[in-house]
Amino acid sequence: MNPSLSSPVTTPLVSKPSLLHRDSLLRRPARLRQARLGMSLVEIMVVIAIIGILMTVVGVQVAARFGDAQSQTTKIQISQIQSQLDMYSTKHRGKYPSTSEGLSAMKKYFPNEEVPQDSWGHDFLYFAPGTHGSHPWEVISLGADGKEGGEDNNADIYSWDMKDE
Repeated sequence: MNPSLSSPVTTPLVSKPSLLHRDSLLRRPARLRQARLGMSLVEIMVVIAIIGILMTVVGVQVAARFGDAQSQTTKIQISQIQSQLDMYSTKHRGKYPSTSEGLSAMKKYFPNEEVPQDSWGHDFLYFAPGTHGSHPWEVISLGADGKEGGEDNNADIYSWDMKDE
């Protein structure tokens, strides 16, 4: 028998320190990835602060738009009242309800036979003849605060301003 064939083939072994070094290099990125899986408390607080600031800015803008929408809705309601007053006048030979009769004199011309209120839940003021210029009547909303005067959402809305638009 051939002695070279009967002996087992031996491969040179790599020394243990080299295996450990190679093994630690393979594991190191995994350990680093595991350490960065979570967020620190400071990072979470910064994210929450940024979200809070954004929500404040958006909230202010939405509130302003909501107030503008209420003003626009009230202007539309005044325009509808103007149409109802014209219908009343047509049926009553050119006459409008007097100030003492008010808008309630024409209930049957409104939906559900109820006199509408402005967007803020206040009754409209009605004057006939009008006190501003030569208008035969006036319809006024006192705005969000329900008081004369005011700015922004609290500003009064007058029918004579509507006719000029």
